[in-house]
Amino acid sequence: MIAKGFGLLAIGAAAGIVAFGAPQGAVAQDKTDLTVVSWGGAYTDSQQRAYHEPYMKKNANINIINDDSSANALAGLRAQALAGNVTWDLVDMLPSDAQLACDEGIIMPIDHDEMLAAAPDGTPASKDFLPGSLGECFIPQIVYSTVITYNTEMFPKDKQPGTVEDFFNTADYPGRRAIQDRPAGNLEWALLADGVPADKVYDVLATPEGVNRAFKKLDTIKDSLVFWTEGSQAPQLLADKEVAFATGYNGRMFNAAQVEGQPFDIIWDGQLVEWDGWVVPADGKNTEEVMEYLHFATDTQRLADQAKYISYGPARASSSALVGKHADLGIDMGPHMPTHPDNYKRPIVLNNDFWTDYGDQLRERFASWMLQ
Repeated sequence: MIAKGFGLLAIGAAAGIVAFGAPQGAVAQDKTDLTVVSWGGAYTDSQQRAYHEPYMKKNANINIINDDSSANALAGLRAQALAGNVTWDLVDMLPSDAQLACDEGIIMPIDHDEMLAAAPDGTPASKDFLPGSLGECFIPQIVYSTVITYNTEMFPKDKQPGTVEDFFNTADYPGRRAIQDRPAGNLEWALLADGVPADKVYDVLATPEGVNRAFKKLDTIKDSLVFWTEGSQAPQLLADKEVAFATGYNGRMFNAAQVEGQPFDIIWDGQLVEWDGWVVPADGKNTEEVMEYLHFATDTQRLADQAKYISYGPARASSSALVGKHADLGIDMGPHMPTHPDNYKRPIVLNNDFWTDYGDQLRERFASWMLQ
């Protein structure tokens, strides 16, 4: 196990410090700062409480510094690699961007069974992480979804929306809508609302006719749209009643509704299901320490622990049975998970291969469409 090897290195290094640098009777131990890049908000807070704080408590020589730059992670990694000055130690990234970064050689390949902890029953990591979630350079943490949410106070009690079709129906459900300034999710929802079955969305979107169809459907609500760029903006726009609907990450919407008491309801219909996880920059300065941390932070218990703080499902099968109640609210977290049976009726599982192949051209077209 690679973690054991790193442990021996750490012990050896500590012994060297004692022998050559420490005053007699004392142990001198330099702190290693690990810069961990993530998404901020309730999500980073859940990582801090489930992963970072327990790890730093066990390893007094490690200091974890949070950096909320994941929205621009791919560009940041490219810039650091080009400059020959990699300052990030660990990055939380979407799988499609991780595949691009892996292909470009700016993040490290991962030997999952060598570097990651097995399940408690001995099942190797490659068999315990959910099918399709592991990448050559990618270690998933969570299953999350981008969902449509609405402010219940902006609609009559007897006429609350509940489907993707309702989101596109401005006649019966008036009000502005906030969507992310990226094509992923928005194009899929447009086709779903236009009658394409969820399991056929990517087949249609892979054709020029399908792309035109999606943009034509988006045109029907264009005059009602507001675009957000950071995850924190979506629930804030909704809370301020600047919009009646907002797309956003289910964990942030859960936090706003359950922790902050905002009058929000999530529309689980058509939820865009995704993985999210870790990548390790190539040529990082603290690779050994990062691998030690990853062995801990991606084990069965830690992934289950994160679900105590945010409504994202763990990416390991062995973690699911350990998901219980919210650490602060005391509510059962199961019904708030994207994968709960009541929520998983018409999901769209984000196709990372599709977005790796078509992402650049669709992002360019979407950016031009937003300015029209």
